[in-house]
Amino acid sequence: MSKAVVYFDVDDTLVRSVGSKRLPILAVLKRVRSLHASGVTLYLWSSGGAAYARTTAEELGIADCFVAFLAKPTHIVDDQHITEWRDLRHLHPNEDIST
Repeated sequence: MSKAVVYFDVDDTLVRSVGSKRLPILAVLKRVRSLHASGVTLYLWSSGGAAYARTTAEELGIADCFVAFLAKPTHIVDDQHITEWRDLRHLHPNEDIST
């Protein structure tokens, strides 16, 4: 099996907004650190853009866990439909990521 590559979203995955406050979701931050420590390749993306993703990771103290910061895609171009991608799984932040 190839090394796991995991893309995390920012809003409502790493942080939750309550009014003007942004609250870190501590269990997910712990998961990010654990996956990074185990050698999983991590990317952080957001519909707010790459700079927003990087700034959020820096604020949360986990920027070093990610290899890159990306804008969340609006389109994916591939010869296979995403449902046919081998080994691709969509997970809720509370689900276990087995690597």
